[in-house]
Amino acid sequence: MDFRFTNEQEGFRDEVKGFITEYAPEGRVSGEGEAGSAAAHEQVLQFQKAMAERRWLTLAWPKEIGGLEASHWQQMVLNEEMAYRGAPSSQNMGTMWVGPALMLVGSDDQKATHLNRIADAEDDSWWCTLYSEPGAGSDLASLQTRATQDGDEFVINGQKIWTSGAHYSNWGWLAARTDPDAPKHRGISMFLLEMDSPGVSVRPLVNMANDHSFNEVYFEDVRIPAQNLVGERDRGWYHLAVALDFERSSIAGFSGSRRVVEEQMEYARAHPEDLARTPQVRLGFGDRLTEVEVGTNLAYRIVHLQTGGIIANYEASAAKLFSSELSQRIAGTGMSMLGLYGQLSTPQEHARLDGGVGKSYVQSVSSTIGGGTSEVQRNIIATRGLGLPRG
Repeated sequence: MDFRFTNEQEGFRDEVKGFITEYAPEGRVSGEGEAGSAAAHEQVLQFQKAMAERRWLTLAWPKEIGGLEASHWQQMVLNEEMAYRGAPSSQNMGTMWVGPALMLVGSDDQKATHLNRIADAEDDSWWCTLYSEPGAGSDLASLQTRATQDGDEFVINGQKIWTSGAHYSNWGWLAARTDPDAPKHRGISMFLLEMDSPGVSVRPLVNMANDHSFNEVYFEDVRIPAQNLVGERDRGWYHLAVALDFERSSIAGFSGSRRVVEEQMEYARAHPEDLARTPQVRLGFGDRLTEVEVGTNLAYRIVHLQTGGIIANYEASAAKLFSSELSQRIAGTGMSMLGLYGQLSTPQEHARLDGGVGKSYVQSVSSTIGGGTSEVQRNIIATRGLGLPRG
């Protein structure tokens, strides 16, 4: 593996930096500090439209459906810079895994209807992922939301939870059980669902950081056309698993973590009078920077494997595991640095670093749960990576 980027790749990195400076000079998403707010979502939409004009939103997609057929490394450079500079471009589930999954298993009509609209960042093409349920999170195959066929329609009944962005999504990528008598990993199918369908109700879930990004979604006799079934009926678990793999390269997590550690260190140098200046805090910064470097190389290795045509399955789980647990350690280091000041948030008078340390400390609690728990990731590493037996 060559750790050096080519001149072309570095040139593209400079182009991305210039683009972010022009279209998002303040970096992080605004919106009165509330992730998931209408103002924050509008900022994301406008930024992504600018990306779509350059075909960057779907950089690696085929040209005929709105991409540039870019290499894995070019996509990685884009993701790395966007995350490091806090650009408002994250959590587009249409481009992250709905679109790639449709390319693999969608019908010709589904591809024609949705892929170009996702690539163009059309106003009515924002997606949410309808996976987790109150009794089916880490053990997702236990989901019980039912899809019962009635002629040329499916009738959906059930509940989803922790659905990011459902309150402003136009479409849902839905996993539902179509054969209740089959073993739990079978009998699941994937569907495209219009979120304004009669019988769909969305209720907000406000998290510990006082952000509204999650939701509960209820389905009561929701009817969707049978042609919205994606891929083979009762084989949805395997389509879902492929889609989840698109989520787990983790370079954005490590790049964003690097930015946070650097900001904390910069503040520590500039405000020594405010800090709990203990050896543990100074050594903590050293540990965190080392871990960011380790994680970055884990993510680079995944791209290296993908470039060689290798599906990085357990490697992606290792990177996701390390990234999510690292975010918690970084938040803890920040709180140790600031002491009681770390508990203050803006607009309180004595809040430090815009109140972000305490907020990230609370938000990071869920990082080892969302997208696949640490326990699930360790099981994948053990069985698929190390060849250890189950149970």
